Amino acid sequence: MPSNAEIAKDTIEQFKKIQRYMAAAKKEDAKETYAILKEEYLSLKALLNVIGVNLIDIDIMKE
Repeated sequence: MPSNAEIAKDTIEQFKKIQRYMAAAKKEDAKETYAILKEEYLSLKALLNVIGVNLIDIDIMKE
C-alpha cells in the first residue's frame, strides 16, 4: 500500500500535467476538451486538499 507521501507525489504530478493540458486546450479554444480536463482537475484538487497539500504554488489555473 502506497504511503501518503507517495500518493501526494503522484497526485501532484497528475495535477500539474492536467493544468498543462488545460492551458493548451484553452489556448486552442478547445472548449469540450477543456471541460473534460476541468472535471479531472477539480477531482485532483479536491484530493490534494483532503490530504493537506498546499496548492498556492502549484495551482496555476486557480479554478
